[in-house]
Formats: sequence, structure tokens, C-alpha cells
Amino acid sequence: MGLVSLIWGIVALLWMLLAFIPLLGWGNWFLIPFATVGAIIAAIGLLFTHAGKHGRARAGLLLNGIVIVVGVVRLSLGGGIV
Repeated sequence: MGLVSLIWGIVALLWMLLAFIPLLGWGNWFLIPFATVGAIIAAIGLLFTHAGKHGRARAGLLLNGIVIVVGVVRLSLGGGIV
């Protein structure tokens, strides 16, 4: 689960960088739910893995959390359009 959430977070981060391009900000509307699913996968990974193997799940949770926050801020600044 940790590896899946980490890869999911990397894909979400790349998608976020693409959504920074002007006129592609509408991608944030799809990015936020995508990253939320990745954060849920990471949280499940944290719950069901041993204490020594939490690194990938934590990294996935952190990446997806950053993407969600940046996406929400970007949508609020652009009024949800840009």
C-alpha cells in the first residue's frame, strides 16, 4: 500500500505541475479528488503495515497532502476557473 500511495503521490505532483500552466488550471478540479484517493490509500497503508515500514506510506501521504493543499489554494485564488 505504501508503494502504491507513493507512486500515486508522484503522479499527482506531476499533474499539479501541469495544472500550473495557464488555461490548464481546470485540471485542479480533477486533481484534488485524485490526490484525496491517494491520501486515503496512504492512510490505509499506515494502518495495516508494521511500524518499521511506514516510510513509503508517510511519503505518499505527505505528497498527496501537499497536492491537495496547493490545488485548493490555486482554485481559491483563481475563483475556480483558471
